[in-house]
Amino acid sequence: MYRIAKKRVLNPAVTLMEIEAPLVARKALPGQFIIFRIDEEGERIPLTIAGYDRERGTVTIIFQKVGYTTEKLDTLSEGDYLMDFVGPLGEPSHTEGVKRAAVIGGGLGVAIAYPQAKALHEAGCQVDLIVGFRNEELIILEDELTAACTELTVMTDDGSNGNRGFVTQALAAKLAAGEQYDEVIAIGPLPMMRAVCDLTKPYGVKTIVSMNPIMIDGTGMCGGCRVTVGGETKFACVDGPDFDGHLIDWDEAIARSRMFRPEEARAKEKLHKCRRDAMIENAAKGGA
Repeated sequence: MYRIAKKRVLNPAVTLMEIEAPLVARKALPGQFIIFRIDEEGERIPLTIAGYDRERGTVTIIFQKVGYTTEKLDTLSEGDYLMDFVGPLGEPSHTEGVKRAAVIGGGLGVAIAYPQAKALHEAGCQVDLIVGFRNEELIILEDELTAACTELTVMTDDGSNGNRGFVTQALAAKLAAGEQYDEVIAIGPLPMMRAVCDLTKPYGVKTIVSMNPIMIDGTGMCGGCRVTVGGETKFACVDGPDFDGHLIDWDEAIARSRMFRPEEARAKEKLHKCRRDAMIENAAKGGA
C-alpha cells in the first residue's frame, strides 16, 4: 500500500499528490512514469512523474480529472492509500549535451514539462520555458516553473493573464527573432505537439515530444500506445515516451488517442451515478 503524503489542489480540474514510494523515488528520472491502481477493482493508469524526493521517499504526480479513475483518485485525501504504485517505467529524457533549449508545455503537459525543464536548467542549460493555458484561473506551478528556467513565458487563450495567444505563437516569435536552439521539447495535447513540430521542421531544430497521452496499459502488452516513428512501429510506454516529433505519423497517433472515448464517457457517467445515489441515500437517512 502506498500512502498519500500530500494533496494540493492546483486548479478546479488539476490536483497534485505526493505518494510515499521509496523504491520508486530512489530511481526515478525526468521523463519516466508510474502506473497506479486505487484498489483491487481499479484500472491501471499511467501518469508521468512530476517530481521526486529521494530523501523523503516520495513521488509527485499531477493529474487532471478527466475520467472515472482520476475523478475517483481525487476523492482520496492525505493519509489514504493506493493499492499499487509501480515504477519508474519508460525511458528517461536524454538531456546530455543540450546547452540551449525551448521547453513547451500545454495544459496538463506543463506538469510534465516542468521536471524536464528543471533537469536541463540544473545541468547548466539555458532554457526558454513556454507554457499555455485556456485562461488565467487554470495556470499552475508558476513559482516552480519560474525557478526551473532562464525565461518563462505564460500564454493564455483568452489573454486573461495579459499575454494572449498559443504556445506556438510565442515559439514562432523566438525562432523568427533568430533564437538558436539545440533542441525543442514539446509536451501536451497531441494537436499542440504536432503544431510545434510543423513549426520547427523548416528551421531544422531537433524536436522531442512526449507520447504519454496515448498510453493505456503502460507495459506494451495492450498495444494501445503503438506509434509509427520513421516508418517503424514503436510503443510509447516501452520505447518512449519521448520520440523525435518530426518522424511521428501524427494522423495515426491522434486517431488512436480517440479510440476509447465512448468507453471512458460511460465509465465517467457510472461514477457520477454512484455519487448521486450515495447522496440521495445519505439524505434519506438524515431525514429518517
